[in-house]
Order: sequence, then structure tokens, then C-alpha cells
Amino acid sequence: MPHPHPHPHPHPHPHPSFHAMAQESTAQGAAKHKVRIWDLPTRLFHWLLAATVVGLVVTAKLGGNAMNWHLLLGHAMLALLLFRLLWGLVGGRWSRFASFIHAPATVLRHVRGQGTESDSAGHSPLGALSVFAMLAVLIAQVGSGLLSDDEIAFSGPLSRFVSGDTVAQATAYHAHWGQYLLYALVALHLLAILFYAWRGRGLVRAMVTGDKHLPEPLPSSRDTAASRLLALVLALVAGAAAWWVQQLGGAF
Repeated sequence: MPHPHPHPHPHPHPHPSFHAMAQESTAQGAAKHKVRIWDLPTRLFHWLLAATVVGLVVTAKLGGNAMNWHLLLGHAMLALLLFRLLWGLVGGRWSRFASFIHAPATVLRHVRGQGTESDSAGHSPLGALSVFAMLAVLIAQVGSGLLSDDEIAFSGPLSRFVSGDTVAQATAYHAHWGQYLLYALVALHLLAILFYAWRGRGLVRAMVTGDKHLPEPLPSSRDTAASRLLALVLALVAGAAAWWVQQLGGAF
């Protein structure tokens, strides 16, 4: 009696979980593009700016002899801002102001959560607006300090070039509205950092290491020895300009 022909064994198929693991591995691999976003000069500027803002606030609140430090830190802030304006023109790709400018449609797309990775590789559209706002407020605060006069011990080096009414307005702005605007922007900046940390997109780490891990290989910022030397030259120019302004009339 012939034996029945055995049914051929089906070809083994990978377990579904294997496919899931493979897809997950592929997705993780796609997010492993290491891109230099923040060049070293930008990172140093950022942390020096943060430390200077803290120092200015603390010394202003302490008053008295601490105001001597407040004045020195004011000159340091002026130098930092001048450097950043220059570096925003010739710095690394993602540090240039050109990369901060987004079309209204791009901003709206970002707000709706439909932005692309390249929109947020450096500063996101909303982050770019906050950077411009922060720079504007800091420039106004330093500029008003240059024109201020407390009528007791200190006068800004530019106060003698303008009218008494202008000096009074600059002094009032510097001591009141200017600092309140600065506090508000700093608070928003800190809230944004916490929000992105909660979303798993740490902003602080990138500003320390300079790198981000992105799902697509976007262009990196130039961060070479030559670019760093250029930044040093620009920093010296900015420092010399701040010193020259101070020499126009004394500390502010």
C-alpha cells in the first residue's frame, strides 16, 4: 500500500516581532545622522551671554559697590552683542541670521506641527523669532544704559551727546520697562527649554556638544580652525569697539 505523499513543510517565515524589531532598528538608524549645528564660537557666545545676563541682574539688584561690576558687565554685554551681529553674517550655517528667516507659511506650518526637520535643525521658526526678540531687547537695554544717568554717581558714555529729555527716557526704560521685558523673554526661553526636554528634544545638550542627531543628513555648520580664528578676530574687534564706546564718556 503506497504511503501518502508527505505534505511539504511550508517555508519558515520570520516571526512578526522580528519584522517589528527590524523596522524599529531601521527607524533608529535613520535618526543617527550626526550633524554639527552649533559651531564653537556660537556655543561660547551663548553661555557667556547667559552668565552675563545673570550677573547684570544680580549686580543691579544688589546696588551699591556691586554697580561697578554691573558697569563692567554692561561693557562685556555690548562686546558680546557686537560679536553676535557680526557672526550672524559670517558664522556657521545654522548660526547665520539668514537661516533664522522663515516665510510666514513655514512659521504657520511649524505651529500646526507639520514642519520639516530642516525647519528646526537650528532654531525653529518660533525659536528664531524669540532669538531676534532677545537680541533686540538686549540691544535696547545696553543702548539705554549707554544713555542713562542716575544723577548720583554714574552716567552713560553717550549721555552727553543727547538732550536731557532723551537721557531721562533712556534711564526710565533701562531701570523699568527694559528689565521687565528681559525677564519675560528669559522666562519664555527657560519654559521652551523645559518643553522641548519633555518632548525628548534636549536643546541644552546640542548647545554644549554642538551636534544633533537627525533623521536626515542635513548640511553641517562650518566649525574649523580657520572659522574659529575668524571668530576670535571678530571678538577682538567687538571688544575694541565696546572699549572705544566706554572711552567716549566713562562707565555706564
